[in-house]
Amino acid sequence: MPTIAFQGEPGAYSEQAAFDFLGAQAQPVPRPTFDAVFDDTTAGKVDFGIVPVENSLAGSVHRNYDLLMRHTLHIIGEAIVRVRHNLIALPGVELPDIRRVYSHWQALDQCEHTLGRLLPGVERVQVYDTAGAVKMVLEEQRRDTAAIASKRAAELYGLPVLRDGIEDDPTNFTRFVVLSRQPASPPAATPCKTSLVFATRNTPGALYKALAAFALRDIDLSKIESRPLQGSPWEYLFYLDFIGNQSDEVCAHALAQLREFSTFVRVLGSYPRANMPA
Repeated sequence: MPTIAFQGEPGAYSEQAAFDFLGAQAQPVPRPTFDAVFDDTTAGKVDFGIVPVENSLAGSVHRNYDLLMRHTLHIIGEAIVRVRHNLIALPGVELPDIRRVYSHWQALDQCEHTLGRLLPGVERVQVYDTAGAVKMVLEEQRRDTAAIASKRAAELYGLPVLRDGIEDDPTNFTRFVVLSRQPASPPAATPCKTSLVFATRNTPGALYKALAAFALRDIDLSKIESRPLQGSPWEYLFYLDFIGNQSDEVCAHALAQLREFSTFVRVLGSYPRANMPA
């Protein structure tokens, strides 16, 4: 059974992404930080790693973009998880009993207006992980405290859901990428996405010329993200996702042209595209 490292406690959305990608045979391995996921995958302590790279409401997870550059791992797949937040507390606790809510800061932000309506004036306490918030409520046995996390987290820790679907915006999705020491080799007919990172000269029109390699060939860019280039103030790396496989002829030509106008290009992987969940 393949092992796959994720950040957080059992019941985290990252664990759900691991099951979505590998199926029921997956053996998710919890790790305390994103760095530990990358380190253990690189060292061969697990078969794969899985990390979030962007949320449809909160944007990019910059730490993981930086870690992609620091390690020599390959992206071999992706998973998109519908994030559905739930208010979870000890058995017998009711809404008027709650004085504070634990969760990851993004979950608290994504439930801000609903919490204001359900629990006016409630204290919002940021913790390291959504599922970890449920674990804390169970361990502390505080009847004035609730957590925001997934339904799976509530089930794992044996706590009831007081309210489900408390996120302010139902269009809440997180995209995860799967990391491996070996690249993927998707079949030719598989709809793919390719992720890469590149840098250009700091001259007028350099980025325009680089991106023209894709525009001239009608290659769809699905994501572009800039991050500081360490050691070179005010210069940047660009992380790019495009629709297609690097082995396709048209994509290979685009990458060759990109290299002509770039000082650095590294393809992180070509992999099957994930379907949006219902």
